[in-house]
Amino acid sequence: MSSILFSVVIQGVMTGLVYGLMALGLSVIFGVVRVVNFAHGEFAVIAMYAAFILFAALRLDPLIALVPIALVFFGVGYLLQATLINAFVGRPEHEQFILLVGLAIIIVNGLLMIFGPDARPTNLPYAFDSFLIGPLIIDKVRIYAAVAAFGVASALFAFFRFTRTGTAIRACADNLTAAAVVGLDVKRLYALTFGIGLACVGAAGALLVTIADAAPNLAPAYTLLAFTIVIIGGLGSMAGALVGGVLIGVSEALAGFLIAPSMKSMFSFALLIAVLVLRPQGLLGRRMA
Repeated sequence: MSSILFSVVIQGVMTGLVYGLMALGLSVIFGVVRVVNFAHGEFAVIAMYAAFILFAALRLDPLIALVPIALVFFGVGYLLQATLINAFVGRPEHEQFILLVGLAIIIVNGLLMIFGPDARPTNLPYAFDSFLIGPLIIDKVRIYAAVAAFGVASALFAFFRFTRTGTAIRACADNLTAAAVVGLDVKRLYALTFGIGLACVGAAGALLVTIADAAPNLAPAYTLLAFTIVIIGGLGSMAGALVGGVLIGVSEALAGFLIAPSMKSMFSFALLIAVLVLRPQGLLGRRMA
């Protein structure tokens, strides 16, 4: 029993890393641009469908397809920020909310019109294979997805830490006025940030399709999941997004194993409430003055 429980926890950690990568995009966008992307889950589902199409048409594994999908999503995010969202930066929050919720509704209904309401599975040849590590049984798809998610997240952390552009973006997040005074092109950096955030969502969506079937009705659930994760980890904290994703993944796995799969969401929201009560700024967030 203990080995089975430990296997479940490991599976939850690996799923949580994929969740964390998805939430990382939301955290990056909010931390820099100060705009909450209410269409976040919708973009993740678009990426799932893109990975599904690439696999069905070209037999391109989602683990490889995440690279072109992330690049396309970066371009979409850059253009979206530069042409539409930038006009709403600094406006009242309810105007940003209406804009992005409207975009989310358009995306969901567009997916319904194109693909219909039925789930589309990506039948990978190794979908039901497992690794036997001692007494532990670990799904191959989750191991591959977790390694890929960790690799993308590590590359993003390195970009923000060691590149001049990443440093400039962090400067905008820390002090927008000072960044503008020293001559940084804030609008361009905002567009780059939104592109990076959507690239994370694109990569995460390509990985999610290996463990869940693509369906339009997943979009609001994934948006809510991403919000839950970033609130638990701390709004604007990149490391917090990964930690929150792992915690949610483990809580869902344990709830599904010990009680019932239908109880997964209850445990996630119970964890959210506990964090809000005990540490309102999130586990790795900074306390607001």
